[in-house]
Formats: sequence, structure tokens, C-alpha cells
Amino acid sequence: MSLERKVDLHLEIAHVLLIDVVGYSKLLVNEQIELMQELNQIVRGTECFRMAEASGKLIRMPTGDGMALLFFHSPEEPVRCALEISRSLQGHSRIHVRMGVHSGPVNPVKDVNDETNIAGSGINVAQRVLDCGDAGHILLSAHVAEDLTQYRHWQPYLQDLGECEVKHGLRLHLFNLYKGGLGNPQIPEKLKRRKWKQLAAAIRPVTPPRLPGFLLTVALVVSAIALAASVSIFLRRGSPSVARIPAEDGPMASIPEKSIAVLPFENRSEDKANAYFADGIQDEILTRLSKIADLKVISRASTQHYKNAPKHLPEIAKQLGVAYILEGSVQKSADAVRVNVQLIKAANDSDLWADTFDRKLIDIFSVESEVAKAIADQLQAKLSGREEQVIAARSTENIEAYDAYLRGLAYNLKTQSTPANVLGAQKYLREAVRLDPKFALAWALLSYVDAFGYLTLNLQPTVALREEARQAAETALTLQPNLGEAVLAKGHYHYACLKDYDTAVRYFEQARQFLPNSSRIPEQLAYVARRRGQWDRSESYFNEAERLDPRNVSLLTQGAQSYVCLRRFAEALQKLDQVLNITPDDVDTLAEKATIAQAEGDLPRAAALLASLQPNADDTLALETQVYQAILERRAAPIIPRLKEILAKPDPALGYINGELRFYLGWAEEVAGDHAAAQESWRQARSELEPFLKEQPENYILIGDLALTNMGLGDKAAALALSERAMAANPIEKDAVTGPAPIEILARVMAQTGELDRAITALQKLLSIPYAGPLVTQNVPLTPALLRLDPMFDPLRNDPHFQKLAGK
Repeated sequence: MSLERKVDLHLEIAHVLLIDVVGYSKLLVNEQIELMQELNQIVRGTECFRMAEASGKLIRMPTGDGMALLFFHSPEEPVRCALEISRSLQGHSRIHVRMGVHSGPVNPVKDVNDETNIAGSGINVAQRVLDCGDAGHILLSAHVAEDLTQYRHWQPYLQDLGECEVKHGLRLHLFNLYKGGLGNPQIPEKLKRRKWKQLAAAIRPVTPPRLPGFLLTVALVVSAIALAASVSIFLRRGSPSVARIPAEDGPMASIPEKSIAVLPFENRSEDKANAYFADGIQDEILTRLSKIADLKVISRASTQHYKNAPKHLPEIAKQLGVAYILEGSVQKSADAVRVNVQLIKAANDSDLWADTFDRKLIDIFSVESEVAKAIADQLQAKLSGREEQVIAARSTENIEAYDAYLRGLAYNLKTQSTPANVLGAQKYLREAVRLDPKFALAWALLSYVDAFGYLTLNLQPTVALREEARQAAETALTLQPNLGEAVLAKGHYHYACLKDYDTAVRYFEQARQFLPNSSRIPEQLAYVARRRGQWDRSESYFNEAERLDPRNVSLLTQGAQSYVCLRRFAEALQKLDQVLNITPDDVDTLAEKATIAQAEGDLPRAAALLASLQPNADDTLALETQVYQAILERRAAPIIPRLKEILAKPDPALGYINGELRFYLGWAEEVAGDHAAAQESWRQARSELEPFLKEQPENYILIGDLALTNMGLGDKAAALALSERAMAANPIEKDAVTGPAPIEILARVMAQTGELDRAITALQKLLSIPYAGPLVTQNVPLTPALLRLDPMFDPLRNDPHFQKLAGK
């Protein structure tokens, strides 16, 4: 048996259209994002794009400064699409693109992040064609031109440019497409400068001889061998701010020289409870480094997954996209602290600098500053006067307040943002600002934690909580107006608590100058764009944040949730698989994959994903997903004892969620055929939910839970009134993500209370828009499959309009 590994290439012939924005690298980052948002909308609006996407025969890939569209039906598809895009761009004078078209073999491959990319000679040649053009040009390879000239209607518009020598001595025969003012009729500047052979200056049809069948086969085999050997992917061209070294220089070639990741510090204290202290010192050093604009610093959210894991530093650096790694350890005993640090050059795993600092606890700030300054010197980073001050700054003189801050920070840095973790962070941060009312950094983090808990409902979203978030942000800004974390916290308060998106964006953009390496800024901008219904812009911001923070599972999960709202489930699953590669067997991620399977109508796949999960009450996502699975399967009896066991000892920290679980218990009992038990559960759920309304009058999820509970109890008037109240509390005009959720609640209530026509009208609207649904995950929107499976829609089954919506 041969020991050589076989490579399964899955080779296909694709008709490739590459689009490149001319002058992209000269734009500011926000200008780049806005321009790409506008271009994405133009491309998506073309008829060729929509038809290919509807047929499932289109692959679209971002390329940093443009995009690649791969069609598989006809070589005319990319050409027609190029003309449509060119026509649409005539009304957008600030966008200048060039386009290249080629047909050739392509193959899906996995990149370093385990994402699927496309490689092959079809892509590589298309890139060479594109590179020869100027603004406005639509250049075609001879292969595509040969196919087009078989159709009389294309022949007058093809200009033979002759042969051009491009990269690696390859000679390309190029054609220029110019039709009715669309395209650029001029000879490309690169062809004027380079050695080339012009075959014909006039516009005329070309009919080069076709390859015999056996030669075409040979060509494909050669292409496949070359592909397997190189597997070179052009598509993920990096940010223009990153100086790229030629690929021949090795696997670290595209990594900025002044880039670093700070790995989790080892806790060497005898008291293992001091782990929070080691985590805090690591984060403080990382934070100081991240405020140096001349450095690329990976956030802690991406590095924390290497804690207690075997360390192969070159591979870690490759995964994170950095040239240097900082390792360290912390030993704390009474009021004495020892900090060891080691700076390592990842390419050859060699020590660049190391030091040991023995200090009294009160002097720990000087260690953080000295380490950050030493690293900046070693990496030859240029520091402004303000950056030197920031690195040397002491956030508090009160060591007890600092200790409380580090404990709160440790809770905030945990991977899962459960109610328990958010409450833990809030508790210690309140203590920190009590001990030192001038501790601006602690005030800023307290505001962020409060606003985050208010938005995500991990904390009870009371008026008092919202007010504390405001006061904390304003106090932090008053104490230190130029503290980036304080500016960011104020923006997050306006976003999360007030939904004042314009003000939030102003604060986020202002924070950029103080936090040049922060992924949280584009992340927050992504959230704002999403709430405004600017889904493409949101996606661009998420991509920017991921470049700064490539292994941040929360960020990746949020990106996946955007795709779920858009019903782009395949892309959502790719993101969630990335998360599982970083945090294997994560319960919430597996539950999210199960909700997608439910939305696609694949209940066996959902059941397989949920089978091994044993969530507690505080893991609401996984637990409610299991309950919903049992309801969709119409086999709810087995889940009822588990819900009763959990509700026998309700956790007060969960607040109204206990009443929500009681509603699900009643629903499961109803589906199982025990109507009397369901009525009793719903009466108890109502009594548990109603008291929370006084302090949470705008909690649309709570109001929706009460609407469904009253629906189950047969109180139509109350159910409809509460549905309307939920819609008023969270209007779709203010929130494109969760605003439609109360409409779904209303549709469910109307379906169950005999308002069938109104229910169908609401469902038609919901199926036509992206949104995060109100049930279970508060994320998955309704789909035709869920309409077919969900028992709440049983009263509509015989209606022909509903059957059409459900895809029957």
C-alpha cells in the first residue's frame, strides 16, 4: 500500500469575475468600510447575481479590496454581471473598479483558520487578468473571449489587446470588453509600459482554434497537479496597512514585524485562588501595549484559549498572525509579587528578551509599565508623547481597589457571559469604585458590564441598572476625558441602553484614537449597523474586528448570529465550526448549531447535536433548545420531568427566566396532551412573570412571554394587548434585529386565537426580512420549515396561503 496521501481536489470549472476597487489603500478605514458596503449592495442588486444565487450556483468571496464571484452555468454570466455592475456604478462617481474575467479549474481548500476558500488556476489566472487593468476596465482572458465569440451579439464589443507578460513570465492573451459606454475603451497603462505583442488594434471578433479534447484533458490534469502542489490562495489579501513580504519568504511572510500576542500568564502562587491576579496582570500589560498605534496587538479574547494548553509557539503565532509572543508567570504571596516575562521571536522560537521583577504589591503598576516599555523598545515601536504617558499611568493608588478591579475583570473576561459571571463582575467593580471613587478605569468597566447585562438580559434590565450604567460612564469620562475605555463605555451605554445609534457611533469613532488595536470598536460598530438594518456594513465591521481578534469566540459567534438572522445558515455553520475548533464541545455553540438544523427542518441532525448536552437552568440557550426540539418532534413527555426538576429549585439570579421556563413547561405539557397540567403551569408562569413588569417595563422578551402565557390560558384580549405592548417597547424602526420579534409573538397569538388572516399577513412580512426570533435562542427567525413543524401554527395548516408560505 502506498504511504502517499491522496489529495481529493473536487475540481470544477468556474467562470470567475474578480472586482477590485482602484485606490482602496489610500482611503481611511471608515471610508473603506462605507465604500465596500455600497459596492456590496450594487453587486447584490444585479440580476445575474440574484439569479445565480437563487439557483444555488454562485460562490462569493471577499478579497479585502474587492470581491470574487464564481459562476458555474455559463461564461456569459460573469460578463453580463460585469456590465450590470459597470452600469450601476455610473451613478456612484466615488467608486472606481476594475474587473477581470477568466474560466478555469477551481477547488475548495481550508485555510489556517479552517475556513473554506477557493484556489486553483482559474482564480490565479483571473487575478493576473485583473492586475493588467485600470479603473473602468473589464478585461477578459482569451479563453473566455473564445467562448463569447461563438455568439454573434458579443463579437462587436471585444477588443483584442494581444499578449502581455505578467508575473513569473506567464504570457496572457487579453481582450477588452467595451459596450455602449460600459467599460474603458483605452489600452491599459500596464500594457503600454510592459513588453507586449499587439495582435490587432481594431475592435474585431477573434476565433482562435479550440483545443482538441485530449489536450483539454491534459490541461486540466496539469492544473490539478499544480493546484495540489501549491494550494495558494489569493483571496484573503490583507489590510493595506500591513506590509506584506513575498510569499516565497515562508509561512510568516504576511505577518507585520511589529506584532505581538500576550499569552495567559501562569499562576505560580501557592494559593490557586490568585489566578485572577495573574490574569489581571497579563491583561493590564496587554492593554498598555494595545494603546501603541505602531504595534499590532492581539486581544486577550483570542489569546486566552491557549491557557493550560501545550504551547508550540510558531504555530500559535501563525494562528494569531503575529511575529512575537510574550509569555509570563506571576507569583503572589502576601504583599510581595514576582513577575517573570519572556519575549520570544516566533519564527525561530528564540528568546529576544526576558526579565524578572520582584516588587511589593503596591508597586505592581511600575512592573506593568516597565514591561510594556521594554517590549516597545525591543520591537522598535515609535511612541508618541501621549502614548508614553498612557503606558506609565497608574490607574489607582488604592491597592485594595485595584485588587477588586482585577477580580471583576477576571469575571468579565470569562468566555461565557452567563448571568453568574456578569453579576460577579458587577459585584467586584462596584467594590472597586467604592474603595476609590476616582478609579476611572473601574468606572468605565462597570458601565460596560451594566450596559451589556441590560442589553443581553443577563442582568435584570431595570431602570436602576440603566441609570447606573449612565452614571458610571459619565463619572469615568469626567475623571479622565481621554481614557479610551471611558469613551467606549459612554458609546456602549448610548447603544445598549438608549438605542441612540448616532451618538454611539460618534463615541466609538472618537475612541479609535485612544484604542488603536481594539477589536471592540469595529465590533460595536458592527452591532450598531446591524440594529440599523445595514447588514452588509455590519459584516464588513465584523470582518475588521476579526482581523484584530482572530480567535475571539464571542466575536465569531456574533458573526454567526448575523448570518442566522439573514438565514444564511451555511455561513453561520462555518463560523460556529470555527468556534468549536477553538473551544471544542462548547455547549452553547452546539445548541446554536441545533437551532439552525431545526430552522432547516432537519430534526434528526438537531437531535444528534443535542443528545449529549446536559444543561442547567442558567444555560438557558441549550435547555430551551432541547425543550423546543421535543415540541417540534411532538414527543414532549420525556423533557417534562427535567423541567420540573429545575423549577423545583428556581435560581433567583435568573429573574423572569424562571417564569419563561415555566411557560415552556406548560407548552410541553400541552403538546404531550396533558391540558390540565399545562393550564396550571401557565397560571403559575403568569404569576411569576407579572411582578417583573414594574421594574422592567421595556423588556419586550418578558412582555412576549406574558403574551404567550395568556394566549395559552385563553385570554385573547390580554394576549393581543401584550403583543402590541411588546411591539411598542421595541419598534422595528428602531431595531432591525429584534424589532420584528414582537411581530412574531403577535403572529403566534393570532394563529392560536382565530385571527387567521392577520396571522398570515404577519408571517408573510416576517419571512421576507432578516431578524432575531423571540423564542428559545432569541436569534433564529421563522423559516418555512419551522412553520411546518411548530405546533402553534396548527390552526393555519389547512389555509392555502399558509401552505404556500410553509413551502408545501
